[in-house]
Parts: sequence; structure tokens; C-alpha cells
Amino acid sequence: MFTHLLVPVDGTELSMRAVDVSLGLAKKLGARVTGFVVVPQTPVSAMNVNSTTYQQEAAAHRERTEAHARQVLAGFAAAAAAQGVAFDGEFERTGSIDWAIVEAAQKYGCDMIVMVTQGRGTFGELLFGSHTKNVMARTTTPLLVLR
Repeated sequence: MFTHLLVPVDGTELSMRAVDVSLGLAKKLGARVTGFVVVPQTPVSAMNVNSTTYQQEAAAHRERTEAHARQVLAGFAAAAAAQGVAFDGEFERTGSIDWAIVEAAQKYGCDMIVMVTQGRGTFGELLFGSHTKNVMARTTTPLLVLR
């Protein structure tokens, strides 16, 4: 049925629920898992982008966010290994989390996406948006939503 799950994570306690559920599901299905972290782009600054200070801050931001992504994926990989589930970890630097998830499912040949949602309600979604709803609206890949 499903042989390859894409699991977007960000290292939060909530996203770690997706790790646990996806690994349990993958083990039952004999599927493999691709953990996916979207790394934010370097923020645009009011400073001159050619200034040394901005360049240093941008480099530090890139290093910090990449290190975070690698750390999250290493934890996911260890959990997958402990359960005997085949695992690949990927990250991408982009400004569009929703599109990155949709495109990653296609790029890595995943046949299901497993995501968590904050469940903020209508008012919270108006304020903060919903990556899960946006992914649901943009993908044809089956989506398992955890709350």
C-alpha cells in the first residue's frame, strides 16, 4: 500500500509525535521514511546586504539553521534505526515551507506525507496560517494529519 513516507519535522515536541507515529506505521507497512526539515532562508536586513556585518550575520544564520536541521535529522535517524526502519534525512533552505513539503514528496518519490498540526482553530489560523492546510490544498499525495 504505502511504501515511502515523507515526514516533515522541525524539532519541536509536537513534531516529534510525527516521528513516533510515522516510524510505527512504517514498521507495520514495511515502508521507509524520509525525514524532512525546511530551513528558513537568511532574513532580509535593513542593513546593506554587501556590508561585512550583514554577511557575517547571514553566514552565522545559515550555520545555525543547518546545524539544527542536521541535529533534528540525526535524532530521527537514531529512532528509525532503533525500530529497524529504513531512513533518509533531507533538508532544504527555502522561504515557502508548504511548497517545499509538496515538492519534497514528489522529488523523493514518497507516496504519503505524515504531518502534525497545532490545531489552533479558526482564529489561530487567521493569525498564524496553517502549513498543514496549505499542503493539503497543494498536494495530490495522501496526507496523514496528526494532532
